[in-house]
Amino acid sequence: MRPGDPAGRFAPGRLILHRNVRRGRIGWVRPGRVVSDDERGLLIWVARNSPVASEVTEAGLGMRAIPFAEWITSSYRLAPGRWAGPGLLKFLPTGAAHSVWWFWDAEGRFTHWYVNLEEPGVRWDDGDLAGVDMVDQDLDVVVQPDRSWQWKDEEEFVERLGHPDDYWVADEAAVRSEGKRVIALAEAGEFPFDGTWCDFTPPAEWTIPVGLPTGWDRPPVR
Repeated sequence: MRPGDPAGRFAPGRLILHRNVRRGRIGWVRPGRVVSDDERGLLIWVARNSPVASEVTEAGLGMRAIPFAEWITSSYRLAPGRWAGPGLLKFLPTGAAHSVWWFWDAEGRFTHWYVNLEEPGVRWDDGDLAGVDMVDQDLDVVVQPDRSWQWKDEEEFVERLGHPDDYWVADEAAVRSEGKRVIALAEAGEFPFDGTWCDFTPPAEWTIPVGLPTGWDRPPVR
């Protein structure tokens, strides 16, 4: 991690990479600015129009565009793109098997939380470039401002579990258990579903990078 920081934390304002890793391959990459990094976890801001990359087949199809049985027999490449939606916050709680994302509409009004179930992230720091690599476990939970909720992508999750030799999720029960634990927090209105950061706006001086920084495709640490 950064020299001189015994806690291994990232400085506010630093541009880092949040990367999804699938069986040793990069699935997607998103740069974000560090809002805060403390004992609760890491909070990053992904700005609208940020440069991103995601894995596609040689024909340019994403994983969700084709049956999983076809995806696992395909050849892949990382395709550059831009984050098309409004900016979002991502909170990676320390040691937790999920992250929580805050979404706003085009007018800056908070719309919902998105619970991304994922293996706890592994940090890396090369000095000029740093980030967190995690394994997205595909099943998600959408939580509305009134704390009502619903599972998301459950059909895709079940489909992929049918290919245990090729899927990166080994323990379905653990993923669902983590989702239920976070749902209980949401229903109770406990942090981070207590209104914290729902009015967040990024500092005006935070620029959007022209492209992904050199080294963005370094070998995953997972």
